[in-house]
Amino acid sequence: MKLQPKRSFASDNNAGVHPRILQAMERANRGHVVAYGDDPYTATAIGKFRELLGKETSVYFVFSGTGANVLGLKAVTEPYQAIICADTAHINVDECGAPERFTGCKLLTVPTTDGKLRPEEVKPLLHGIGVEHHVQPRVISISQSTEMGTVYRPDEIGALANFAHRNNLLLHVDGARIANAAVSLKASLSEITRDAGVDVLSFGGAKNGMMYGEAVVFFNPALAPDFKFTRKQGSHLASKMRFISAQFEALLTNDLWKKNARHANRMAQILARELSKIPSIKITQKVEANGVFAIVPRRHIAELQKEYFFYVWNEATSEVRLMTSFDTTKEDIQKFIALVNKTLR
Repeated sequence: MKLQPKRSFASDNNAGVHPRILQAMERANRGHVVAYGDDPYTATAIGKFRELLGKETSVYFVFSGTGANVLGLKAVTEPYQAIICADTAHINVDECGAPERFTGCKLLTVPTTDGKLRPEEVKPLLHGIGVEHHVQPRVISISQSTEMGTVYRPDEIGALANFAHRNNLLLHVDGARIANAAVSLKASLSEITRDAGVDVLSFGGAKNGMMYGEAVVFFNPALAPDFKFTRKQGSHLASKMRFISAQFEALLTNDLWKKNARHANRMAQILARELSKIPSIKITQKVEANGVFAIVPRRHIAELQKEYFFYVWNEATSEVRLMTSFDTTKEDIQKFIALVNKTLR
């Protein structure tokens, strides 16, 4: 059976792999190297991270975003503690309870309209600090960009980090789309992480052109001196780690991470602009990264999904999520808009 590739707006996970990433993996496929990360590809990739994020950072490669989040959080928490996050956070909604199971921590969620946390919203959750009957808040976890497609500015991250540190908490960033956020803000990766006071970062690769692979970054290595054991117990120590490392080496060379994210963001802006011209469609969130959220008449959604896969984000309001990626084209958008216009007529 011949496969008929079809573009979708469901997720940047649905996109292919950037050719330069595939080439890097092919080059890494020559000969033998020592397994489990003791190889030149891993050393070079970690060096690239330190050039961007600071020479004192500790960097560990894992297979998936959920793995990066879970293991990064486990490394800095105890089971009697709590992790504070937005109610829309990936760790709360889309990780099948893995953070709770593997950290033992309770997730304390904050309702938000735009996916972003603010210190004044977090403060009421700290009332039980020191009380033995209550879980003890230890980490504030934010997503950058958020699950609503919005982006934290450096000063907003800094405010959360300062608040966290004043209260003996840490700040974790789920950076599955950290590249899209940096490009949107015209900021360096360091400006929105280390310089802003972030303690632990899950750095995304798969959503920005890689085949698979994420990184757990500790800006203070003293936070997780034994993380290599945590990673092994968590089943994320890759034997053939060079194939993750080679991807990151390529992604972080000559600003490929930035070019991929910039293109995805630009496609989202075009998609939002074209959708906003259709009277019966309403854009519901600021389009700051590569996600577009819109209310589409309920009766037309199933018909559109026959041709283009995308997710209904909120069944109650008929809000859908449309994601663009490094390989989304203007032609993809034009064809989709043509179908929307035809269907909604």
